Amino acid sequence: MKPDLIVALGATAARGLMRRTVTISRVRGEVLDLPEGWRGLVTIHPSWLLRMEDEVQKEAEYRRFVGDLQVARKALSGH
Repeated sequence: MKPDLIVALGATAARGLMRRTVTISRVRGEVLDLPEGWRGLVTIHPSWLLRMEDEVQKEAEYRRFVGDLQVARKALSGH
């Protein structure tokens, strides 16, 4: 199986996908070239949004998360 794009939700998934420790804020929302010729996108894990207490920050991060998923959709529409 060779997926067109893999979306890693959170740091643990990103580490497994990229085979190294990554800082989500550095690679978030970018389509990356991965080992074995795959493409991937790293974003936050949705549970992080549920744990946020500040409603203003939660709304802003939710919008960024949706934006990350839109990047993934656009990357797939070109394939």
